[in-house]
Amino acid sequence: MERAHHYSVRNEWTGNRGSGTLDYRAYSRDHLISVAGKSQIIEGSSDPKFRGDAGRYNPEELFISSISACHMLWYLHLAAVNGVTVMEYVDEAEGVMQEASDGAGEFSSVVLRPKIVIAESDKVDIAHDLHHEAGKKCFIANSLKFDISYAPKISVG
Repeated sequence: MERAHHYSVRNEWTGNRGSGTLDYRAYSRDHLISVAGKSQIIEGSSDPKFRGDAGRYNPEELFISSISACHMLWYLHLAAVNGVTVMEYVDEAEGVMQEASDGAGEFSSVVLRPKIVIAESDKVDIAHDLHHEAGKKCFIANSLKFDISYAPKISVG
């Protein structure tokens, strides 16, 4: 049986400096991202290369973080059901966005580089293999039109 899951996010532009979008330089790219029932608000902007605030999260960073988090959560699930005890998981994910001459663009690649510490020395191979399965399960990865690369480093601690 297939199930549909619905998600709602509020994105409120807060960058009107008094004249709205009268001119490309007249407004800030600042915005607030929130979800009903959650207390945390994400302060967003555009990338500084596109006149944004470097102190706020930009959509490109949130995109990469969504891919990384989705993969991690599937990986942790698969590790638990396969008897691999993960003690630490830190991912230094990177993505490449190609910008066209007309200003449009798209991501061409994402590399996840999780550093994982597991408890069992005899499960290192299984721990490596779980990345492939997590990549097939991740909802966000399945929605992309490019492949994600995995470069995990697994150690026993």
